[in-house]
Amino acid sequence: MASGDIAWLITATALVMLMTPALGFFYGGLVRKKNLLSTIVQCFVIFAVISIVWALWGYSLVFGPSINGVIGFSPGLLGMGSLSINTINPALAPAIPELLFFAFQLKFAAITPALIIGACAERIRFKSLLIFIVLWSTFIYIPIAHWVWNPDGWLRGLGAIDFAGGIVVHISAGLSALAAALVVGRRKGCATPWKEHMKSLDGKAAAEFKPTNIPYVLLGAALLWFGWFGFNAGSALAANEIAVSAMVTTNLAAAAAAFSWMIADWILKGKPSAVGIAIGAVVGLVAITPAAGYVNISSALIIGLAAGVISNLVANWRAGRSRIDDTLDVFACHGVGGIWGSIATGIFASAAIGGVNGLIFGNAGQLLNQLVAVAVVAPFAFFGSLVLLKLVNVFSPLRVSEKAEDAGLDLSEHGEEAYQLD
Repeated sequence: MASGDIAWLITATALVMLMTPALGFFYGGLVRKKNLLSTIVQCFVIFAVISIVWALWGYSLVFGPSINGVIGFSPGLLGMGSLSINTINPALAPAIPELLFFAFQLKFAAITPALIIGACAERIRFKSLLIFIVLWSTFIYIPIAHWVWNPDGWLRGLGAIDFAGGIVVHISAGLSALAAALVVGRRKGCATPWKEHMKSLDGKAAAEFKPTNIPYVLLGAALLWFGWFGFNAGSALAANEIAVSAMVTTNLAAAAAAFSWMIADWILKGKPSAVGIAIGAVVGLVAITPAAGYVNISSALIIGLAAGVISNLVANWRAGRSRIDDTLDVFACHGVGGIWGSIATGIFASAAIGGVNGLIFGNAGQLLNQLVAVAVVAPFAFFGSLVLLKLVNVFSPLRVSEKAEDAGLDLSEHGEEAYQLD
């Protein structure tokens, strides 16, 4: 073990932990005032619940000895009973204690289901959400993480690469969010495509659907950007040149997507919005995640620039022409961004950076591997989530009552308000 590597991974673990409450502020600023507190607290409690799940059975099922590449299992890792402070697993992280690797991966397991809540914000019951999150983490996230990140996982054996979670985190969450938006249904007042809906409202009513706190959105995005350096550079699992490269590509892709989203908004809507710039930065971070340790600087810029435009167009299509009420466009940002980033990894990966060549460096097979991984994980996450959501709804209705939705989840679910201005 190397003390420098340990110090960096402890720091990276703390940075990634920050991302889940940061997501709460990012999402909370985008919803209406009466749902601000509930949105933030959902992220907080998901972090707490998944920390327990990860310790009791999640880590064992993901990183335990593989059963035919499908799932892992180690009785000694259930409840972390056999993992001492001196244990090292060379196959997972040779330079740090396995307990630190466990802690680092816990933060990924926690933020992934938190991403989903943006699709059904402002209308999902707290109790039902908690049940769904435990089931989703167990039956969707854990198998996907094993397939891709366990040394003996079947997608990893096939040759698919995912440096920090484009497939495991963002595609799984983005497609599951789409399922959640469909099953939970549209918010009250969103029975028609959003563009038509907004035109039909008077000025006062239209204002009620605008973000309640744009400074929170910017704060959340900034903290996500900050934490993402731990997310991506930490995934090198050592304080080395790959970590440095991942940090630089992460920053540049985020900057490029913030810029391209801004330009797209400027052209399509006439003004460059602050919310759009913040969302664009997050999309760039999503897109570079699977590629961060495999691509060079110019490729990172291309990935980010393309991500901002692609996700912007999908979000505008969703809002203007579909009847899908994905409240905070989780699918457009994380699902589409993750798909693009995972495919782009197969195009731009360079052996000079991460040991694997992609299409432009003569290895078309890597692009095929990435396409197979996307084609497997996307429907698995979407349809698996549909089943789990419908199952939960049988025993614990997913949606709050119309009266509770009118009052807002802050009061109806938690008996509290975000602001006491009187």
